[in-house]
Amino acid sequence: MQTRFWATVLMGALLAATGVSADSPRPKPRPVATADGDATVDAILSALSANPDEPADADGALEKIEPVAAQKKLVKAALPMPDPTRGAVTNLPLPRFVSLKTNEGNARRGPSLSHRIDWVFNRAGMPLKITAEYEHWRRVEDSEGFGGWVHYSLLSGVRTVLVKGDMVDFHARPRPDASISFRAEGKVVGKLMECDGDWCRVNIEGQKGWAPIAALWGVAPGEIVE
Repeated sequence: MQTRFWATVLMGALLAATGVSADSPRPKPRPVATADGDATVDAILSALSANPDEPADADGALEKIEPVAAQKKLVKAALPMPDPTRGAVTNLPLPRFVSLKTNEGNARRGPSLSHRIDWVFNRAGMPLKITAEYEHWRRVEDSEGFGGWVHYSLLSGVRTVLVKGDMVDFHARPRPDASISFRAEGKVVGKLMECDGDWCRVNIEGQKGWAPIAALWGVAPGEIVE
């Protein structure tokens, strides 16, 4: 009874200090926008108060409420930024060269079977350049820039090159004054054997020789292949 008496006295003093009568209607709680909908200050304070007998800090409680967008920004800022020079799936360099494993490969507009086919590769062994990765799909393009998303099972890590221009001389050694071993017409595909950064040794139907990197498509400038 004594505790209830002092509680009543204290409540009266508070109402008098704020100018609110005990008979005055209680003001409606102020809405606060949250990620899960509209809540009220009273509901938030009640949820945050560990001890219902102790008053909750309204200002501190509201400061703890952050919009979902702000939370997402904080999470993204804490995550490492993806490296655009590395594949998101394999962590291998991008772009990089591979070859077509089969005689036919559908290049789709997006990385799934539900996307339409934009291009069809129909030459086994032709070099392709991977420019992006997504799960089991790789975005590739040929020497003319045509392509799309293909399933990784259609690609091979065996390196091949395409002869550029009308005719290219292949030398016995990686020097322009070395003897010519054979010549190959443009668009001919050969297996890449090695590169020293300036010249590449290629096997075309059993004939082997060196040609400048600039005369071949399927190898990056300055690339070294052992």
